[in-house]
Amino acid sequence: QVQLVESGGGLVQVGGSLRLSCVSSENIFTYNVMGWYRQAPDKQRELVASITRAGRTQYADSVKGRFTISKDNAKNTVYLEMNNLNPEDTSGYLCHARINYGSAWNDYWGQGTQVTVSS
Repeated sequence: QVQLVESGGGLVQVGGSLRLSCVSSENIFTYNVMGWYRQAPDKQRELVASITRAGRTQYADSVKGRFTISKDNAKNTVYLEMNNLNPEDTSGYLCHARINYGSAWNDYWGQGTQVTVSS
């Protein structure tokens, strides 16, 4: 069973930066896609950024130019570097992995880490 553990959230002022980390219990080299989602109270979960096994990245329009997703296969870790944070970035951030097992796709989620941006 894949386990994902996030860390790095916290309280930061407007314009500040944070780096989130997501460590997997398994080797992420085989994962098809990993990503970061966020979900605030009374809002839908939204994709923030994703990275494929080949290293292709995708970002939500609201974070382009400010956030960077990366991964370190040797450390089984995916990162989300967040710069120039604003109050609209306040949310719980969840790590996600999608893995293909032949004919089936499995999705795994971490417990999340809270990011709060104060104005």
